Amino acid sequence: MAEFTDREQEEIDRANESGLRPVVFVHGLWLLSSSWDRWRAFFEDQGYITLAPGWPDDPETVEAAKADPEVFANKMITQVTDHYLAAIAQLTIDPAVVGHSFGGLIAQRIAGEGVAAVTVAIDSAPFRGVLLLPASSLKSAAPVLTHPASVGKSVSLTFEQFSFGWSNALTEEEGRQLYDEYHVPAARNPLFQAATANLNPFTQAKVDTGNHERGPLLIISGDEDNTAGPAIQHAIFALQEKNPAVTQLVDIPGRGHSLTIDHGWKEVAEIAIGFVREHE
Repeated sequence: MAEFTDREQEEIDRANESGLRPVVFVHGLWLLSSSWDRWRAFFEDQGYITLAPGWPDDPETVEAAKADPEVFANKMITQVTDHYLAAIAQLTIDPAVVGHSFGGLIAQRIAGEGVAAVTVAIDSAPFRGVLLLPASSLKSAAPVLTHPASVGKSVSLTFEQFSFGWSNALTEEEGRQLYDEYHVPAARNPLFQAATANLNPFTQAKVDTGNHERGPLLIISGDEDNTAGPAIQHAIFALQEKNPAVTQLVDIPGRGHSLTIDHGWKEVAEIAIGFVREHE
């Protein structure tokens, strides 16, 4: 049985007591659930109730995360997905699910289980069947992929690495502000799992794109993303659009991987909530 923090359980209970459509936010690597705080306030102002579980054993604050980086070690894609599925299983109303980066992959895994009313995947990490990994994505993942002996450990990005993979479409000043405010260590395992997904038929980095109960899906792509850029998002769309449910792709010009936390977050949130409202 999944174990939830007091905060997570309180958010689940609050959602059920509200009677409103829940929106579950799923963060990716190098962020915490608090990175969704502005999105949550925005969605709740529009009549939804929100919850943002962390990955299992995530610290609650950036300061705590930086003080104990190895708390992120050994996390695996299925373990994280199961944590969110267990939270959703407690909800009395099927939720909308919004995920970014590896959270976008997990959101699609959740949709593939048929338990999401509607799903939004933003600059999603690739999964089995996505054959193209651009050079920029490999360079962005290099801090992990070039150290295979470090599987099972955590990794932090230098500011230079964050600037290339996340804030390349921003000023250096804003990039530094985001790095200081949001960046935390991350598990190495999920990146290895995604990078080798097409070599391993038993990989955890896979999505059931064919489930007829998947529900509507929106894929949002920042067209200057160096981490999970347009080529990856278009390849994901090509796999997902074979599903009989509604599948849409929106390209946002001039946006990098930081698009959910930078100054333009609200533009992305408005696209996401518009899709949720139309298809819930």
